[in-house]
Amino acid sequence: MAAKAHAEWQGGLKTGSGSFTAGEAINGAFSFKTRFEDEPGANPEQLLAASHAACYSMAISAVLEIGGTPVDSINTDASVALRFIDGAPTVTAVALSVTGKVPGVDADGFQKAAEEAKRNCVISRALSDSIEITLEATLA
Repeated sequence: MAAKAHAEWQGGLKTGSGSFTAGEAINGAFSFKTRFEDEPGANPEQLLAASHAACYSMAISAVLEIGGTPVDSINTDASVALRFIDGAPTVTAVALSVTGKVPGVDADGFQKAAEEAKRNCVISRALSDSIEITLEATLA
């Protein structure tokens, strides 16, 4: 099954604006200022962060369930770093922070599951050859 999205941009780079849709329910507007000048609003890096957090949450849940310790809850934050390298905007890193409420697992077991999920998450695998992915894992 292919995941689909659409984006449209009108105008110049710094004065124009765009909009996107992803699937049936995700949409937003973006501009140069929302992407590079911290103006409130959407940007593509937020979508990357959201997709990584969602994918990772499912991946760690699967690892723990297969290991016999199903989760009560998983909360994942993802922060995408956008830096200029040789004058070009470049995603350089993703920092994942996960907190889990998992009966029957200790901190060491949770950390091992967290690392396995980081290696096997679809989005992590798509990004791992080009950027650094860090992980902080905590039991609630």
